[in-house]
Amino acid sequence: ASVYLVIAQTDAAKGSKGINAFIVEKSWPGVTVAAKENKMGIRGSDTHTIMFTDVKVPKENRIGEDGFGFKFAMKTLAGGRIGIAAQALGIASGAYELALAYSKQRKAFGKEIMHHQAIQFKLADMATRIEASRLLCLKAAWEKDNGIDYTVSGSMAKVYSSETAMWTATEAVQIHGGYGFVKEYHVERLMRDAKITQIYEGTSEVQRIVISRSILK
Repeated sequence: ASVYLVIAQTDAAKGSKGINAFIVEKSWPGVTVAAKENKMGIRGSDTHTIMFTDVKVPKENRIGEDGFGFKFAMKTLAGGRIGIAAQALGIASGAYELALAYSKQRKAFGKEIMHHQAIQFKLADMATRIEASRLLCLKAAWEKDNGIDYTVSGSMAKVYSSETAMWTATEAVQIHGGYGFVKEYHVERLMRDAKITQIYEGTSEVQRIVISRSILK
């Protein structure tokens, strides 16, 4: 990207009201983009650290009125959580489909492993959690589309779907046995990709804070 949206504190004395959002161009003096991070997962999306050293930003590049940055950031995060929940749902669904397909072809003790109750219970739990995640995602998206406050539903969808993704991917690797641990089988990648959904756009702990505050207020 050649243009960045940057949210920065401009007046520490004002706390959250001293945070603003700016448009910053990559070519400006003092803007430095570090090397690409070597991440555990989501490697198809590059991640870099951007450093700012005495960068001068024109006043007209500020978005909104003074102090608008914090409100803008919180609104952006709330909407983004629905997207991360949907991403997690996709990862979970993919892991489940791979595990289901593998269970139908892998044989142990004279029959496909899908006929063993231990595998059946794993698949049943996967399907149930994925369906619950899908409904939470749809509810949050529907509220956003219809102008309803989606802060809590977005956090619920995000925390549940991300934890479902991590759990489902781990169980899918388990169903694959030793093959789940090698890169020739796609399921290990899904487990690596799943973890970040519990972290960005607010960790699972942050989502629980948002949810609990709505309950206890």
